[in-house]
Amino acid sequence: MLTKKGKYGLKALVDLARLGPGETAFVTEIATRNNIPKKFLDTILLELRNTGILRSKKGPNGGYSLSKPASEIMIGQVIRALDGPLAPIRCASRTAFEACDDCNDPVGCQVRLSMTEVRDAIATILDNMTLAQFVAKDRKETVADALIAGE
Repeated sequence: MLTKKGKYGLKALVDLARLGPGETAFVTEIATRNNIPKKFLDTILLELRNTGILRSKKGPNGGYSLSKPASEIMIGQVIRALDGPLAPIRCASRTAFEACDDCNDPVGCQVRLSMTEVRDAIATILDNMTLAQFVAKDRKETVADALIAGE
């Protein structure tokens, strides 16, 4: 499940992806536009900067911006940076495997095998979806929602 940290991080990245070339945004602006607590967003953006997804600049013309084009930022990478492995349970993780205390046969465990399939399906989608696609999808759904609502 996506945590609030992951959700807020994605919302902030969408916000930054919508900026014009060379533009930056301050944490306060991003937080206000997306209804995210500023203090929490400070931590999230710092993590994204430390993983190389964002860059920051100090001063009156400073703020945050994407470190590379949105078409080169993968959503799976973002979620892993903020929330950790994509697997729904630790024993199904490729990068952070941890056997369950109550399991005698991790290799044949039906729960682990099923959750591994879930992990693979999630990873297939998120590791092939760019931030640019994520932003475009958001805009398409907004238009579709408006059409459905009769606006």
